[in-house]
Amino acid sequence: MTGQRAVLVHPTAQALARATAARLLLALADAQALRSPIHLAIAGGSVGTQVLAEVATSPLLENVDLSGLHVWWVDERFVPCGDPDRNEGQATEVLFGGLDIPAENVHRMPTSDHASDPDAAAADYATELTAFAAASPDRAELPASVGTPEFDVVLLGMGPDGHIASLFPGHGTVRITDRSVIGVSDSPKPPPRRISLTVPALTHARQVWVVAAGAAKADAVARALGGAEPDEVPAAAAAGRDVTLWLLDAEAAGR
Repeated sequence: MTGQRAVLVHPTAQALARATAARLLLALADAQALRSPIHLAIAGGSVGTQVLAEVATSPLLENVDLSGLHVWWVDERFVPCGDPDRNEGQATEVLFGGLDIPAENVHRMPTSDHASDPDAAAADYATELTAFAAASPDRAELPASVGTPEFDVVLLGMGPDGHIASLFPGHGTVRITDRSVIGVSDSPKPPPRRISLTVPALTHARQVWVVAAGAAKADAVARALGGAEPDEVPAAAAAGRDVTLWLLDAEAAGR
């Protein structure tokens, strides 16, 4: 069951990133007032990276106890360690490299140096997620084969085609419900080999936020909010248990 949905529009992409960063830090601080540890899942992409860069310089960062925060990725490119395509490398550069956060709390997806193929990497990451699933109060609502903590916030980007994480239109991956993580071998956006959380894992979250900027995203935003089929516009499947936020700049909200 999902809770409230809201659409918030900011005048520019920069204003969107700054406001989202502030909102995120306040949400994490509020979560820590109620429970510990807390879990955040983040995306890559230009807007996601810009949000993390704003987090790094925000005065609100001091309100979050980093020792009690676990960070996960919603998807990753299956490439070697150090490859510039890696989402985690971009996040480390703009944020995590300068934070005093325990290394064991930052859960990076496996690289192609450490797993034989995307499916093996997905299985490894699923095992890591499962290690934290026992503490989830609503674990019983997930299929037995999907083990994941209940994320406090899932921060998603969205492509012009409406994809979220590495779940692409027409690939049928939004319909996978028996796993928390999948390997992707045929992404239409390079690189083709990736790892992605599935819809049950993404939506086993208190709050799910979709952050989108630019006129190229406007059509997908309108279709997702208008009730498109998730296999056609995967972002239409984005939903949090308590809150679903669509955080947009004026161009992305243009339709």
